[in-house]
Amino acid sequence: MGKDQVKGAAKQAEGKVKEVAGVATDNRELEAEGKAKQVEGKGQEMVGKAKDKLKDDDKD
Repeated sequence: MGKDQVKGAAKQAEGKVKEVAGVATDNRELEAEGKAKQVEGKGQEMVGKAKDKLKDDDKD
């Protein structure tokens, strides 16, 4: 697992916490921020997976 994948997973976790906090406090803005952070994290994780795939393909 590369740096981008780890950072992406961390952003997803942070986003989930914000989303749940927003739901619990009925704060729609915080909930939306959490969902956006999760999407950002998923994107970064996908970039990391793509980089790993390119490195693996390069070795072949």
